Amino acid sequence: MADRPASLMEPRMEHLLERVDSKFTLVTLAAMRAREINDYYNQLGEGLGKIVPPQVTSVSRKPLTISLEEIEAGKIESAPLPDEPEVPEDAAAEASDDGAAE
Repeated sequence: MADRPASLMEPRMEHLLERVDSKFTLVTLAAMRAREINDYYNQLGEGLGKIVPPQVTSVSRKPLTISLEEIEAGKIESAPLPDEPEVPEDAAAEASDDGAAE
C-alpha cells in the first residue's frame, strides 16, 4: 500500500504547482488548453487540422484532465505576454486633447 493517502486528483496538485508560478496561472493555463482540446475533438472529421491535438496519452476523456496531464508532463508551459510599449505622458495628453477637439 502506498504511503500517501488515496486522492481523487491525478495529477497531484503539488506536481502541477512545480510547473507554474502560481495557482492562478495553473487554472488559467489549464482552462485555455482544455478549450483548445475540446475544440480539437469537436472539429475532428471536418479535416481542418488547425488545432493541436492532445500531447499526452490519457485514459481520461475530459479536456481539463488531459490539459492538467500535459502541464504535469511539461508539454504545456505558460509564457508571459509581451510588454506593451510605454507612451510618453506628453503623447498621451495630446491624444486625449485631440479626441476632445473633434
